[in-house]
Amino acid sequence: MLPIKSPLLTESAEVIDQLQLLPHPEGGWYREVYRSDDILELNALPGRYNSPHCFSTSIYFLLEKFDFSAFHRITSDETWHFYMGSPVTIFCIYPDGSTVQVVIGNNLAAGQFLQYTIPRHCWFAAKNLEEHPFSLVGCTVSPGFEFSDFELGQRQNLSVLFPQHALLIEELTRT
Repeated sequence: MLPIKSPLLTESAEVIDQLQLLPHPEGGWYREVYRSDDILELNALPGRYNSPHCFSTSIYFLLEKFDFSAFHRITSDETWHFYMGSPVTIFCIYPDGSTVQVVIGNNLAAGQFLQYTIPRHCWFAAKNLEEHPFSLVGCTVSPGFEFSDFELGQRQNLSVLFPQHALLIEELTRT
């Protein structure tokens, strides 16, 4: 007897296969689709950078229904663009401890945004609203993304920094 495949797994698996996505360290699946060949030399960048960077990068990013993008931060601004599937809630914790929650999706009448930019140095996480088996977004970073600019949030450290958000941090970090 053949195993029964879950419609949830089949649909997201098809998109993962079609777009040739790979597992991302923060959760979800991704593939870089653009990296500009123009380079900003280190002396042309703000002091927060420690190496030359390309002008811009972009990726596809997919979250399955029960997965999330764990709290992380990067050195550049990052714009998320909604493509298809379930709307995505983005949770931002600013350095001063204030928070913002934004939903990106295609229901403009419900107050969803087609894109949203997360400012550099903000801790942010995301999850889909579970209306669909997956969420597919694009992420654009400028100056371009480098993994050396990426910091994955540690639950205990973030909870000490932002005790008022301990429950959210626990929900959207990995042990």
